[in-house]
Amino acid sequence: MAVLLGGLIVSHLAGFLIYYGHREEATRAVGGYAIAQRIANLARLVDEAPPEWRQKIIAASNDPSLSVSISDSPLVLEGGNDSIALSVRDYLMAQPAASGLPEPRVATLVIDRRADDPHADGGARSHHHMGFSRHSDEIQGSVPLKDGEWLSFSAQFPNGANTASRQLLLAMGIMTVVILGLSAWLVRSVVRPLDDLATAAQRFETDLNAPPMPVKGTHETRQAARAFNKMQSKRRELIENRTRILAAISHDLRTPLTTLRLRAETHPDDDDREKMLATIAEMNTMISATMQFARDEAQLGPRRRIDLAALLASVVADLSDSGLPADMAPSAPVVYDCNPGMIKRVLTNLIENGAKYGQAVRASIVTHPSTIDILIDDDGPGIDPAELERVFQPFYRLEGSRARETGGIGLGLAIARSAVEAHGGNLTLRNRQGGGLTAQISLPVQNQP
Repeated sequence: MAVLLGGLIVSHLAGFLIYYGHREEATRAVGGYAIAQRIANLARLVDEAPPEWRQKIIAASNDPSLSVSISDSPLVLEGGNDSIALSVRDYLMAQPAASGLPEPRVATLVIDRRADDPHADGGARSHHHMGFSRHSDEIQGSVPLKDGEWLSFSAQFPNGANTASRQLLLAMGIMTVVILGLSAWLVRSVVRPLDDLATAAQRFETDLNAPPMPVKGTHETRQAARAFNKMQSKRRELIENRTRILAAISHDLRTPLTTLRLRAETHPDDDDREKMLATIAEMNTMISATMQFARDEAQLGPRRRIDLAALLASVVADLSDSGLPADMAPSAPVVYDCNPGMIKRVLTNLIENGAKYGQAVRASIVTHPSTIDILIDDDGPGIDPAELERVFQPFYRLEGSRARETGGIGLGLAIARSAVEAHGGNLTLRNRQGGGLTAQISLPVQNQP
């Protein structure tokens, strides 16, 4: 719309300048023709009048717009070659009374007036302008009489510069408003399907089962809508197939694991029996975590409005009661629309990790104009900067204190990030200055209904 408005302004300005130039040229041409008629009639009257009447006729013919005089020599020594001067000269030469007389001399002049008084005549400087100019102010000339004298004249052109009339400006304004209004309606009808496409893409990011977007608009936008709906259907089918495959594998693995567990329980050696049962339990844990990861990524689940601050406080209180060193900074209520079960699992996972590997945990919640940030700080050794993103990969585990003996299989952070991203947010880790690690959950405020 800004580009269209700029184009309208340029086109209107160009049209106005063209109209201004042609109007002024036409006004001066008509004015020159009227002056030529008046001078021709005056010359014929002076030639036919008695000599004693000439000065009376000349005096009566002078007015503010025309100055005439009779002299022995022409006022204009050299005629101009611009279009108005030539037209006036040709008209005067074509008169019957001009037959056999010298050629009239006509020229247009430009008057440069003083800047302090644009209407002053005193001190004005005039010069012949030998080409047509829209800015010529006066026309001067000398017409020969039959007795050898010259009828000299000087006249001002009519003022045709006042073309920016109220009607013209009103017409241009109405034209601009009408064109902009129609263009806004047309442009909006064209880009509305693109807005719907962007909205559908954002909705699909947080809801895999979002309905397909309507196919409407121009040919190109309908093609884009069909392609998006097809992509959405393919992705949903792909994730559902993956979930079904994982469920089938899980079912097929649990049967032999159950058999192994029954056989292990009857093993005579107590030490070997405990080791076998621990291995089987670890495999069951891995299968359950993998299925949980697949289910969380495939479906967000039901949402409802909750108080995030109260949910965080309850998680911290439960873990603190179980003996973990966790604490929370006071916070005002923060109402948010989400899946409470998923968010609670994320908070529990992050606080448990911080308590296990970082000695003590402090949780807080901070609201911003565009995001709601949940911060979980620990006092541990932190993580190598090169590993801050890799730890979110499924089944990736850090060495050292975060080994298999602690019970982790490398899916906790992957599940947590998947759950946060399903709500349109993001989960990041960063090392704190002075030691420790900060896990930050950023949820979008615009996600609110």
